[in-house]
Order: sequence, then structure tokens, then C-alpha cells
Amino acid sequence: MNALDRSLHHQVEKWLAPGPQGQIRVVEFGHRRRDGTRYAHVEASTTHGARAIFFFRHLDGGWCVFPPHAGGPSMAAHPLMCS
Repeated sequence: MNALDRSLHHQVEKWLAPGPQGQIRVVEFGHRRRDGTRYAHVEASTTHGARAIFFFRHLDGGWCVFPPHAGGPSMAAHPLMCS
């Protein structure tokens, strides 16, 4: 996927499909306090009603509908080796 496919404009067109008569509005643009991830809350108004979705900016500069993976604490079980 190239950079244009991951742009915010492309993602809005892909997920909200506003159409020729539709209007797009950025409701909110900011960053999450927990990890600083940038997000955009975008709303599309069409003849069928309004739809809104959050988009999240990833470290590679692309925008997606899911937040980037936070590399926080995790737990894993490791089998004990018997000698």
C-alpha cells in the first residue's frame, strides 16, 4: 500500500464515501493523552443521513480506522525446561 492509499483524504473517501452531494466535516482533531497518538473524528453528511468515524495516525505517517499497537506491558507464559 503506498502513501497515498493511507492518506487521511483517501481513508475518508474509502470508509465514509460521501458522494458528490455529501459534505465532510472534521469534528475533532487531537491526540490521545495515553500515548500521544494523533486522531481525527470525521463526519460525512449524505442524503441518507450522517455517519462519523475516528481515524488514527500511525508511526509510518498513514491513517487507519484502528489505533496503532501500543507496545505496553504484556505477560507471556514460558514452559519450564526440564534437565
